[in-house]
Amino acid sequence: MASANDCVVGGWDIRPTKLGQALYNCRVLEPDLVRQVREEMDRVEIMEGVWDPSFIGESQHETATHVVSGADNTSTRARVDRIRRDIRSWKEKHSVDGHVTVIWSASVERPSEAKYHSPDALLNAIHDDANNDDISPSMLYAVASALEGCSFVNGGSQNTLSPAMSGLFDQSYRQPAVPPDCALQKFAPYSSSRAFCLGTDYKAGQTKFKTAAVEYLRALGLTPRVIASSNHLGNNDMLNLTTKKTLSAKMRVKSDIFGLWQEEDLDHKVTVMYTPFIGDEKRDFVEYTSLGFLGSPHTMVTYTRCMDSILCVPLMVDSAIWCDFFVNHDVSQKDAARATAYLFKVPEGDAKDVDPGFFHQMGQLEEVLEKACGQNLDGEKTLKQDDLDLISLGVSKGIISEEQATQLRGLTPK
Repeated sequence: MASANDCVVGGWDIRPTKLGQALYNCRVLEPDLVRQVREEMDRVEIMEGVWDPSFIGESQHETATHVVSGADNTSTRARVDRIRRDIRSWKEKHSVDGHVTVIWSASVERPSEAKYHSPDALLNAIHDDANNDDISPSMLYAVASALEGCSFVNGGSQNTLSPAMSGLFDQSYRQPAVPPDCALQKFAPYSSSRAFCLGTDYKAGQTKFKTAAVEYLRALGLTPRVIASSNHLGNNDMLNLTTKKTLSAKMRVKSDIFGLWQEEDLDHKVTVMYTPFIGDEKRDFVEYTSLGFLGSPHTMVTYTRCMDSILCVPLMVDSAIWCDFFVNHDVSQKDAARATAYLFKVPEGDAKDVDPGFFHQMGQLEEVLEKACGQNLDGEKTLKQDDLDLISLGVSKGIISEEQATQLRGLTPK
């Protein structure tokens, strides 16, 4: 893996507040810890953000003073071009020669109503913009990332990912030479480098434990019937969710976390409340009611208190580290999505059908790592498909015997 000492951090915000000052304002860490990092964080450049006020709550509008304007804000094409220039200039300024991962960690957007059946349709809608398409800012950042060969991670609850978006990140689509009628021609030059599209919504605290708790109940042979949870906190993300249009996006992912298990008659209810006094400290109360032998009820209650931001940041670091690692080990988009499914409440895109169970998801990560490294995680050497083809070739050329080939093939994972 790449050394963390070689990492460079930057990004956009629709507010001009310096990072150190923002950390102090949000009361996430102890004041003395903030004092020690505040000056260094304040030196991080914050680029102007692309935004659309219709996609976020009214509570965010007054402070949105650090936004792209003028000619760069006249159309969706102009906004995508601006984001691409920002990425290129940032890489040049910091002499970045490794993989770049763009993470959406901004306020939750309302769901976009735009539907596209292919990457071409998505790119044509952006290029031939009449300002009528319901294309969200997160979609523009994702498209710009793909065109620049950067991975994109949807850390929010909005519906940024789609088959068309995933197709845009597929290397087979972003070939160096494409047909004249391909929409990519309109955005040349573009990158054909490997990049991944991952999401949706980081599964950090309560949701991760809730998944593990239901796995535990199912392992006992119980049948979950009611999961009723109440969340409250006072950070800006929750303030944004006081608007009904953005709340619907958050409720979608919170309610869909058990979808693949197809638990019949599972009544899963979630409520969220904005309580500004407690700031970033997230508190939640969950009651699990299940049926056991002869229909006997079983009830379990959990109560959690933790800093919301402290839970999410390590998952952002994981995202960037894995994207860099998978690019350098030629891991496919589908395998990268499967391996990182554990990071998200609702794995979408190429990870859509991954079992929501946390331990199953960690198994997916281990499988992909073993495949990428050519050895299992205990250090035992294994062989990739290319190696197997080479073994067969060796037999056909008389270089090795069939007995030796059988022994070599025995090194492959079962």
